[in-house]
Amino acid sequence: MNITVNGKQVQAQEGETILSALRREGFKVPTLCHISDMLPSGSCRLCVVEVEGSPNLVPSCSFQAAEGMKILTASRRVIQARRTILELLLASHPDDCLYCGKQPSCELSELAREYGVRRTGYPKAERRAEPDASSPSITRDPNKCILCGKCVRVCEEVQGVACIDYIRRGSDARIGCAFEGAMGQSSCVNCGQCINICPTGALSETSSLDAVLQALGDPSKHVVVQHAPAVSVSIAEELGLPQGQDVSGLLHAALRRMGFKAVFDTSFSADLTIMEEASELAHRIQNGGALPMFTSCSPGWIKFVETFHPEFIPNLSSCKSPQQMLGALIKSYYAPRKKLDPASVVSVSIMPCTAKKFEAVRPELARNGVPDIDLVLTTRELASLIRTFGLDLAKLQPEDADLPFGERSSAGKIFGASGGVMEAALRTAHHLLTGKELPSLKVEKVRGLQGVKEAQIKIGQLEVSVAAVSGLGNARALLEQIRNGRKTLHFVEVMTCPGGCINGGGQPFAADKTAVQERMKTLYAIDSADEVRTSHSNKAVKELYRSFLGKPLGEKSHSLLHTKYSARKTADRI
Repeated sequence: MNITVNGKQVQAQEGETILSALRREGFKVPTLCHISDMLPSGSCRLCVVEVEGSPNLVPSCSFQAAEGMKILTASRRVIQARRTILELLLASHPDDCLYCGKQPSCELSELAREYGVRRTGYPKAERRAEPDASSPSITRDPNKCILCGKCVRVCEEVQGVACIDYIRRGSDARIGCAFEGAMGQSSCVNCGQCINICPTGALSETSSLDAVLQALGDPSKHVVVQHAPAVSVSIAEELGLPQGQDVSGLLHAALRRMGFKAVFDTSFSADLTIMEEASELAHRIQNGGALPMFTSCSPGWIKFVETFHPEFIPNLSSCKSPQQMLGALIKSYYAPRKKLDPASVVSVSIMPCTAKKFEAVRPELARNGVPDIDLVLTTRELASLIRTFGLDLAKLQPEDADLPFGERSSAGKIFGASGGVMEAALRTAHHLLTGKELPSLKVEKVRGLQGVKEAQIKIGQLEVSVAAVSGLGNARALLEQIRNGRKTLHFVEVMTCPGGCINGGGQPFAADKTAVQERMKTLYAIDSADEVRTSHSNKAVKELYRSFLGKPLGEKSHSLLHTKYSARKTADRI
């Protein structure tokens, strides 16, 4: 269809909204409530435009384009309407922008600057609600909420959790948990997708920055750090470096300059996870164990199963996540070798995931009262820490991670992308079951950003059926298929966040689909160029089994690297 926008003729598709057509043609239209690829809610009204023949301004996100339509996106009337909306929002918003954690990514603040809103002509009507810091992962500040509803929609429509919704009515309306309970006692799985979608500072990760700084300044503490596979391919964009660049070496150098005594790569323990998980899969296939086996690397997924689908707990792999495996080894292997009291070792992990903060405080992931992991930082918190120390990554020289947990295969590195755990596990499972390498180490069918990917892999005489799922809404749908009688699957990888850890709840704000694709592309480029591409070929992992762990699924490895899960009530805090 032909439509005219600001005097310029452009094309629109049949059934397309005005907003979609305008954005495709390069016209910038503001919105605070719209989510791409989802039905419009039309709650913020900032996207209003003027349509010839219409007495009222129309919301472009929910108004369909029509043949011959004439549209003005920035008329005096439109601009005044948007300014009025912004002034009304700011009239009930706290004026703490100087130290709000959402800066400089706050969409409300950015739009106020763009439209020249420097003050509001309306009486100040701030809310006086107490922030909710009950969750180990997510902090809510209702005073900063603008009721856009994006967090509600992502939690319900994408993740299928629905732990938050609109409560109360009229001017007293707000977003909260059932029965106005605390986030820490809700069915929240701590994924942080609500934080990423929130346009203001109403939602943020529960920060551990002060605790890390305190530990680094304590001479009685031996502070070590690990970083996840997805962190090194996403931190660059947060610091103004090229999108998708892998900065592992620069990150190691920066962390040492902050005062960390040792810097480890979680990709090493990802290899270790594969050794245990692939062995567990092979054992289940050969001995009639519960199938399909589900991966257990994603803590949001684990809590989802415990809370909503406890009947599938026997199907979960008993393996700890790579974060927790490395944490256990730091306290049980690294500390004794360094003649350190494990209680004096502060083990910090840097993760793309807010749910890792929740995972670190799970009581079953501690030994004799000493937790595997003491503190967890998100990628965003890492960027803040780098700025605090005044470090410029571009001016540093790359450095290697520390041994004994510094060597990795590229199989461990691709853990950061949806399908990566599956691909790495298949490479090693094939070797364990046949004694030979998978003919093609690249398993194309489990790669990509699709929510559900399935493949059949020939391992010896066995046709192994696998699936890689990201986003808990997709996982719920697959669980329903299995409950209803589907018996063909052997192995299922589930990532809580759509696209995997590269799109985790602790990753840089304002990441569009292109940024996520670049992160995934970089991980697979690392894999294709690496010399060591299977977890079972990692020499450091082999040496660890030889000198300390024994064998996969052995007594010692099972004691340190495996755990168990149980059904939980919604009100269970941890």
